[in-house]
Amino acid sequence: MPFKMVGLLSGPVLFLLVSHLSFTGSLDPKAWSVLGVAAWMITWWISEAAPLAIAALLPIVLFPALGIFTLEQATAPYASSTIFLFMGGFFVALGIEEHGLHRRMALNLVKLTGTSANGIILGFMLASAFLSMWVSNTATTIMMLPIATTLITLIGQTTDNRKGFDLFSLSLMLGIAYSASIGGMATIIGTPPNVVFAGYAKQLLDTEIDFAKWMMIGIPVSSIILLLTYLVLTQILYRNNLGRMASASELITSEAGKLGKMSREERIAAFVFGLTAFMWIFKLPINKLLGNNILNDTATAMIGGILMFTLPASLRKGKGLVPWEATRRLPWGILLLFGGGITLAKALESSGVIQVIADLVARHPLSSVFVYLILIGSALLFTELMSNVALATIYIPLVIGIANGLGINPLLLSIPVAMATSCAFMLPVATPPNAIVFAGSQIRIGQMMKTGIILNILSVLILTAAAFSLIKWVFG
Repeated sequence: MPFKMVGLLSGPVLFLLVSHLSFTGSLDPKAWSVLGVAAWMITWWISEAAPLAIAALLPIVLFPALGIFTLEQATAPYASSTIFLFMGGFFVALGIEEHGLHRRMALNLVKLTGTSANGIILGFMLASAFLSMWVSNTATTIMMLPIATTLITLIGQTTDNRKGFDLFSLSLMLGIAYSASIGGMATIIGTPPNVVFAGYAKQLLDTEIDFAKWMMIGIPVSSIILLLTYLVLTQILYRNNLGRMASASELITSEAGKLGKMSREERIAAFVFGLTAFMWIFKLPINKLLGNNILNDTATAMIGGILMFTLPASLRKGKGLVPWEATRRLPWGILLLFGGGITLAKALESSGVIQVIADLVARHPLSSVFVYLILIGSALLFTELMSNVALATIYIPLVIGIANGLGINPLLLSIPVAMATSCAFMLPVATPPNAIVFAGSQIRIGQMMKTGIILNILSVLILTAAAFSLIKWVFG
C-alpha cells in the first residue's frame, strides 16, 4: 500500500484511538478529543496524504461536532490579524516580482561585492538573503538560479583550473539555496514559521510580536549564520583559489544593462515597498507623531498590498500596477494552514493540554541550557524531514508548554525554535531552495549533507546563544 494511502487511513484511525483514551487517565474527555484531532492533522501533515491546507481545515468540521468550539469560535482564527499580515506581505512581494524589480535589486547587489570568485559568491548570497526577507525563498531561488547557471557556464569556458571551477560552482549553488532560507529569518513575513510563531504568541501568550522588534533579533541572527555559511563554503570546505574573474563581472554588468532604465512600474513598486518597510520599522514614532495607535503591522501590510493593486501604472490607461489575475501565483493554502494551526493551538490551551505538559515538565526539571539545545536541535533535525511550516505549527505550542513548566519565558525558548525550522541545510527534500539547486546542478547529496551537518551544528549553537543574549535583551 502506498505511503500516502497509509497516512490517509491512519489519520482518522489515530483520531478514534486517541479520542477513546478519554476513558483512562486524568485528562478531561474533551482534551483527549483535541489530542485525537491533533493526531489526525499531524499524521496528514507528515505523510502529506492530503494537501497541508486541506488537513488544516479539519478543526472547522471536527471541533464543533465534538463540542469543543462553536462554529464561530472554530473559524475565527482563520481570519486573525496574523493571517492578514502575511496576506499583505504576499501582495507587496507580488508587486516587487510582477515588474522584475527583484531581479534589478539582485543584480545590483551582486555588482557591489567585486569581481573575485568569492566576491561573486558573497554577492549572490547577499542578494538571495535580502530578497527572501520579503519574497518567498522558492521565488528567490528560481530567480537567482538561471543567472548563476549562465555565469558558471561562461566561467567554465574561460578557466583552466577545473578543480577550482568545480568548487566555485558548488559553493555558488549551495550559497544561493542556503541564503534563500537564512534571509527569511530576518523579518516576520520572511518565512511562514515566523508568522506561525507570531500567531501563537498572540493566541497563547497574549503578546503582539512587533515587526521592528523581530528585526532586532532576525537581522543579527540571520547575518551571523549567513556569514558563517559563506566562510564554511569558501574558506573551509570548498576553497576555489580562482581569484579575480573579469568575465563574470562583464556578464553581471551585461545582465544588469539588459534591464535598461527603471520603468514607471518598477519605480512605483519600489516606492510602495520602501514606504511599507518604513512604516513597519518606524511604526511607534509614527503613531506618537499622529497621537494615536492607528498604525500596526497588519494595517501596514494591507496598506502596502492595497497600494500595489490600486496605484495606476498608467494614468492614461488607468491600468493598475498589479492585475488581480497575478494573485493566482500566491500560495493561498499557507493562509489556511496558519488558521488551522492557530485553531488547534487555541483548543490545546482551552482544553488544558498545554497546562498538563507544563505540569509534567515542572515535575522533571532539567538544565535550561540542555533544554534549549535539545529543543532547538530537534526542531532543526525534524525540519530536514518535513515541511518547516507544518513543523512550526505542531512544535511551537509544545515548546510553549515546556517553557511554562520550567518557568522559562516562553518567548525566549519558542523564538529560537521557530527560527531553527528555517535552518534546513542538509537534505535536498528539506526545503524548496535545496531541491531546486540540487535538481538544477551537479551537486551530490553527500556534498550537501557534509555542508549541512556543519551548518546545522553552528545554527544550534548560534540560536542557543541568541536566546540567552539578544532575544533575552529584546523580549526578556
